[in-house]
Amino acid sequence: MSTVRDRIRGSIPALITPMKDGAVDEAAFRKLVNWQIDQGSHGLVPCGTTGESPTLSHEEHMRVIEICVEEARGRVPVIAGAGSNATAEAISLTRHAKRVGADAVLSVTGYYNKPSQEGLYRHYAAIADAVDIPILVYNIPGRAIVEISVETMGRLAELKNVIGVKDATANLARPLRERIACGHDWRMLSGEDSTTLGYMVQGGHGCISVTANVAPKLCADFQNACRQGAWDTALVLQEKLMPLHDAMFLEPSPAPVKYAGSLLGLCTDEVRLPLVAVTDTAREKVRAAMSGVGLV
Repeated sequence: MSTVRDRIRGSIPALITPMKDGAVDEAAFRKLVNWQIDQGSHGLVPCGTTGESPTLSHEEHMRVIEICVEEARGRVPVIAGAGSNATAEAISLTRHAKRVGADAVLSVTGYYNKPSQEGLYRHYAAIADAVDIPILVYNIPGRAIVEISVETMGRLAELKNVIGVKDATANLARPLRERIACGHDWRMLSGEDSTTLGYMVQGGHGCISVTANVAPKLCADFQNACRQGAWDTALVLQEKLMPLHDAMFLEPSPAPVKYAGSLLGLCTDEVRLPLVAVTDTAREKVRAAMSGVGLV
């Protein structure tokens, strides 16, 4: 477990799921995985929010994870999206991830159901008890409504295979509180590109990133600078990346990042309803932000 824990660090793109004519574009996804590793990404997350997991069928979800594991070939850890607001479904997805060779899973809080803190704890405890695989809890109150409290996080850290968090709260008062509550072995990954520098200064280990889909080398360079304690260099890189971070959320994600990916020839800009492709106004701003960092 410690080996996997130690490898989960740095720039970890929350991978888009390329689509073409309504179907998952498996060939484009394979190319994306290999390009990400070649560009220096330190890990991969298939089937997260950015991967449009809510609109993937179970068969598509499982296939995307299988392809990611196949193409990664152990070069970087694969953290499979395996969350659900139904505990039994989350266990099923987690079992599949374990079976096909994922290194860990990312498991979101109980969106829509609005469980209590006790409900959240029992949800993760049930998954941890059912499947022996490292689990990262995904704290994203902006989408899930519920937020895992620091106290509950401390309880979760006591479960043997719950090893850390993807923190998409953008609350920079949380990292130090969680280090105190969970201990320094707790893997702390930012889930918010724009606040990652502040997160890393406070003991973060990396970022599960949207921007890294299209700027993997810059994001990896930023994370490498943080790991080396080269904070002046990290600040320069984050300032350079900031307009691109902002552009990725001009409209509901992952529509902007898929458009950005289309400019690089990585994918089409196709998303599934109820999401829609970005507007012309957003396209101009995304292109300008990419130009600003030398991507187009």
